[in-house]
Amino acid sequence: MNKNSLFKYSFFTLAWAAMGLQGCSSPSTATSELPEGAWRGILQVSNQPMPFNFTVSTQEGKKVAYLLNADEKILIDEISFSQDSVRLQMHIFDAALIAKVDGDKLNGRWERKDQAVPYSLPFTAEKGKTARFSENPAKPALDVSGKWEVLFTQEDGKTYPAIGEFQQQGNALTGTFLTATGDYRYLQGQVDGDQLKLSAFDGAHAYLFTAQPQPDGSLKGDFYAGQSSHETWTAKRNDNFQLASADTLTYLKPGYERLDFSFPDLNGKKVSLNDPQFKGKVVIAQIFGSWCPNCMDETQFLAPWYAKNKNRGVEVVGLGYEVSPDFEKAKARVEKMRDRLNVTYPLLIGGTKDKELVAKSLPALNHVLSFPTTIFIDKQGKVRKIHTGFSGPGTGKYYDAFVQDFNKTVDELLAEK
Repeated sequence: MNKNSLFKYSFFTLAWAAMGLQGCSSPSTATSELPEGAWRGILQVSNQPMPFNFTVSTQEGKKVAYLLNADEKILIDEISFSQDSVRLQMHIFDAALIAKVDGDKLNGRWERKDQAVPYSLPFTAEKGKTARFSENPAKPALDVSGKWEVLFTQEDGKTYPAIGEFQQQGNALTGTFLTATGDYRYLQGQVDGDQLKLSAFDGAHAYLFTAQPQPDGSLKGDFYAGQSSHETWTAKRNDNFQLASADTLTYLKPGYERLDFSFPDLNGKKVSLNDPQFKGKVVIAQIFGSWCPNCMDETQFLAPWYAKNKNRGVEVVGLGYEVSPDFEKAKARVEKMRDRLNVTYPLLIGGTKDKELVAKSLPALNHVLSFPTTIFIDKQGKVRKIHTGFSGPGTGKYYDAFVQDFNKTVDELLAEK
């Protein structure tokens, strides 16, 4: 997903370091245990309190947690303790929640290191809180259920369109935003009087959306993400609004028919589409990064799909672009994604996530606009279709439409002689 504008970060400040040190001079109730039950966390996202929910339990004698976003549950099973502090490693991402345990409260920080400039944000949590936002919201003054035409405006004045899809039941609100390059995954929140509030935390990204109704029935609000990103957004109801087709945004340059590359696999062996394993087969090349939530969503689709369909004469190959240019560091991140998501198709290290460098490593493409990007190649080795971005399961019917179109495309290529 094209979110470069969302993550303009700086190193975390001495002021916060001082606050963190102060937080460690603790009450006597500090403990190395993490109480089980429901928790509500608060992250300071772009200086705004952004709530999220998680649970803590014991499974097979091991302490685990689940991040909760609407219908999504993300397993956190790397939890470690040191004196009075706990560390929750954020599954496949190079990020963690690190906090002092003080009875039924946590006080610490969220660290994200899978960026060119790592950052750290204040984090607190309280056990027993189950509401996403207000415990006692006011009666909703509007119902935003349905489809909305959305326009986001970045701080530099640039704009991009999106579709907003919301489901409201009383105060409870869920939904997502779809852009031309991907979606904002599972959002959860509420309508409190005339205030719309939505948030999502997947371990690597934190999003907060707020909005208020306007006299003409439209919505106007703010979008906060990461350490210092802020955008505004407006929306109006439009059941007929469509985004540009994801199959038209990335294409081959004139004079090219094939995708050429030679990248090392996780054992350091060079792999290209000229290798025997791909000859005469339909190939799906996935441009991904282990740091990318939309890529995680697509991989969770592709991994079981490949396991089920690999005997039909189809291959999948992942072209990974990571934060670090160091092969061993990049390999470690991709291996973690592979193991967590049960990926059995080959994963290669193509380079770093800089889109200009990605495009140089794949010179046949006009550009690489989004992670992920999915390239369909026929039995003759010719590129037949390129799909930019990914509409994940949080988008509901849009995800279903993607799956249907994906299978239709593969079936048609397999049927060709």
